[in-house]
Amino acid sequence: MSRKAIQLLKVHKIEIPPDKSISHRAVILASIAKGTTRIKNLLMADDIRGTIEAFKGMGVSIGVKCKVSPYHRGTGQAGVKGDAMVHGVGMRGLREPRKALYLGNSGTTMRILPGILAGQDFEVALTGDASLSKRPMERIAKPLAQMGAKIVASRGTPPLKIKGGKLKAIKYRSKIASAQVKSCILLAGLYAKGVTSVSEPTRSRDHSERMIRLFGVRCKVKGVRCELKGPARLKSPGTIVIPGDISSAAFFIVAGCILPKTKIILKNIGLNPTRTGVIDILKRMGADISVKCQVSSVKEFEPAGDIIVRSSKLKGITISPKEVVAAIDEIPIIMLAACFAKGTTTIRGIGELRVKETDRVRSMVTNLRKIGAQIEVKGEGLRVKKGGRGLRGAQVSSYGDHRTAMSMLIANLAIKGKIKVTGLSCINKSFPGFLKLLNKLN
Repeated sequence: MSRKAIQLLKVHKIEIPPDKSISHRAVILASIAKGTTRIKNLLMADDIRGTIEAFKGMGVSIGVKCKVSPYHRGTGQAGVKGDAMVHGVGMRGLREPRKALYLGNSGTTMRILPGILAGQDFEVALTGDASLSKRPMERIAKPLAQMGAKIVASRGTPPLKIKGGKLKAIKYRSKIASAQVKSCILLAGLYAKGVTSVSEPTRSRDHSERMIRLFGVRCKVKGVRCELKGPARLKSPGTIVIPGDISSAAFFIVAGCILPKTKIILKNIGLNPTRTGVIDILKRMGADISVKCQVSSVKEFEPAGDIIVRSSKLKGITISPKEVVAAIDEIPIIMLAACFAKGTTTIRGIGELRVKETDRVRSMVTNLRKIGAQIEVKGEGLRVKKGGRGLRGAQVSSYGDHRTAMSMLIANLAIKGKIKVTGLSCINKSFPGFLKLLNKLN
């Protein structure tokens, strides 16, 4: 690229909120570890607040000092990120809560927390909002029951009632690749006598395995199988620093691709190899993305680095089920990218998207068709045809889903006409201040 062309680029530096998945796990493991853990750059979105309140309800002292970056001032949010001091109570130090623990819309908390509760000597109920109460929970109830816990899921969905007990180790073969299911079983395995192992059809994200090792417990990983030996004790590592969330960064990565004469720089983004599928997919589509890795400051923790994206000429490709697993949360924004890609894009193995905060296949396909995209859906696959043609403004809905909402707001930046998205409060689930940052690209 010539110097003159570089000068014509609109350069934007965007600060992405901390990683949601890692933030959850940091609070969870710090709460049952011995010692005090300082968590720096903790995401202060609705879901994480739900996890914090759940552990406070079980007697864990957690102090949080919220911060708002210069990019997020004026958003009306109490804090996009913060520093937390978690005074761990140890593996057996949790107390029976006085009432049911309300987890809001956090599917991560609802599916991971039962692993810990299965090893306690009390009974607890977990509830959530209307959306969370529709999400399938048999996938965790079955293995926990095999381990010896008593767990009741009305109609296979929340609310859950869990009575912990003496657990036994199991070797579990999951029919689906799910980091939440795997994490739940591994956390229960910390309380079980013997070696607990989990095998998946395809390797899912490994934040829990990394975090467990960070807290001093050996967790072996070999291919699609991971295992640990219990009963175990967690010890505070002292300080944890959470990198930026690549799932949140994905919206601005795609924006950088589809907006003309644009360069976007995203600093300190988590580059866990089980999470970078979105970058791999977009690069295959022709995206001009470069990554500058940093050396992790904590042994066996999370790699991070800077992502730089420039305006790109995207092309249609075929995305396999294995690639979908590696980019499950990013598929909505990838679907939008496909609408700007020349030719046809086929995405296979999208069934898991139907049991997220909403049916994301339905929400995204409905919305994208309203703005003129040509999409065919068949079984667990879909096809976006004639990308980049005839997109227009329309009124669409978030369907209560944060990733659907943000994807359509990115679309609004790059088409003629205006896309009006209703129901934007759901964005606070993972990305407080998103609208403020979006204005930087206008």
